[in-house]
Order: sequence, then C-alpha cells, then structure tokens
Amino acid sequence: MSIKVNQLTKQYGAQAAIDHISFEAKKGEVVGFLGPNGAGKTTTMKILTCYLPQSSGQAEVCGYDVVTQSLEVRRQVGYLPENNPLYKEMYVREYLEFIAGLHRLDKKQQKVSNIIDRVGLGLERHKQIGMLSRGYRQRVGLAQAMLHDPQVLLLDEPTSGLDPNQIQEIRQLIKEFGQEKTVLFSTHIMQEVQAICDRVLIINHGKLVADDSIATLQQRVAGGIAVHVEFAAPIVTKTLLSLRNVTRVQTGSAPNQITIYAQQDIRADIFKWAVDNKQIILEMRREDQSMESIFQTLTQGVL
Repeated sequence: MSIKVNQLTKQYGAQAAIDHISFEAKKGEVVGFLGPNGAGKTTTMKILTCYLPQSSGQAEVCGYDVVTQSLEVRRQVGYLPENNPLYKEMYVREYLEFIAGLHRLDKKQQKVSNIIDRVGLGLERHKQIGMLSRGYRQRVGLAQAMLHDPQVLLLDEPTSGLDPNQIQEIRQLIKEFGQEKTVLFSTHIMQEVQAICDRVLIINHGKLVADDSIATLQQRVAGGIAVHVEFAAPIVTKTLLSLRNVTRVQTGSAPNQITIYAQQDIRADIFKWAVDNKQIILEMRREDQSMESIFQTLTQGVL
C-alpha cells in the first residue's frame, strides 16, 4: 500500500483532532478526503507528510514509517498545503529550480521545463510569483509538489482560486497522475469528487465515517439504487414489491410517478414487469444520490 494508516490519533489537550482513524490507499488510486472545516483532514495530511507527529497510532507511506523513517517518507511524497506557502519575491522558474536543488534532482533544467509545461505555467515562467493571480500561484504550488515525481501526492484544496477552465485542466492532471501514483486530496467541491475519485474518505469530528466508492455510498445513503418511473396511469405500488431485490417503493407527487429502491439496478426488470402487466412507461431514469446529499447525511449524524 502507498498509504497505510492504523488507529491514528492526534490530541490537543482534551480535544482529539483525529480519533483512531484507519484507512489505506494503493497505487493507481485517486482518493477524495472530505469533511467539514475542522474535521481533521489537514491534520491527517500533516502527519502523513511528517510535519506533525501523531499522539498514537501508526502511519506509513510506501512502506516507510512517518516517525522512524521520516526522510524516506518525504522523498516519496509531494504536498500542496492549503495555504500554499511560496517565496513571492522569487520568479516562477527560479523558484522551481530552487526546489529541484533541494531534492537534488538530476537534469534539473529539463525537469523544471517539463513540469512548467505540464501545469500550464509556460507564459508565466519568467514572472515574479507575487505578481501572479491566485490561480497561477496555485499552479506553482502544484508544480513544486509534482516536480520530483513522487509516488504519493497529497493535495489540500488543490483547485482553490482557479477559474472553471483551470479547474478542468488541474482535474485532468490529477487523473493522469493518479493512473500510476497515489493521490489523496481534500476538497469542498463535490462535483470534483464525482469527476475524478475512485474512492471517498469522509471524516467528521475526527472520526472516519465513510470509506467506500461513490456508487456504494450512494446505495448506502439512499437505501439502495433508486429508479424513478412515470407510468401512463396510476400504479398500485405494492405490486412492484414483488420485483427481485426491491427494498422500498415510494409514490411521487402524482400517483403515476413511482420511485423504486433496490439492491441493484433493476430497470430491465421494471420494463419487463410493465410489458407483462400491460403498463405504459412514459419515463424511466436512475436517480443517484448527489455527493452533496451523501456528505450532508454522513456529517450531520443522520446515519
């Protein structure tokens, strides 16, 4: 596993910023790390990058312990903090060459040129960082995190301050990076999670409340996969309960509008039932729970 966390805890006096959380992330995975402000996301990332020691529990990155093998961990990790600290008086290329020197990279000039092109900083490379827009400064932070080709990329709000076009470009970059490496990133943009994540971790009040794929979470929160059907005439809802794997049937705003919840997608079974019972379907669609709804449910104590 690229990231392995076991019963990780961080105490500040009587308050637990993170409370016995455990999770793993493997190579080739893009994992969204979600939670309300103050839930413990940044604290977890700081422990994984060896900036902050845990109170108890273990954390490993690429098989190296964050406490006893911190230098090896730092070689494996690229990190973009939430506040993105930069030397604003330095020029973009100058700064990235400085970072390359810290990593003692071979072919420094070539690698800096490659990362500048990769994150879209070509036109800004000779500008002073302090003169850049927030979006371009974010790109500089992402460039320094990726410059040494780390095995694990930890991103804290990576698209903060970017315009819609820039967000799309950075999302694509994260997806490409995540095909061969491990990406763990926090965000409050739920569409971003649905667009690029293989899996989602949700933390609330320092405790991990979800660790699953988006599809599985949608089923868990909704009580199954929801299929909305509009028939040409009113339907006796209890007759639909005989369908295989159906868990619940709910009437909508009109008696001919039905939402059917099942343990799997049963649109084909519904169509066959309609044909057998001489019912006409005007509309049928699968209704997945939005990430916003899932997030609110899991962080407001509904489950």
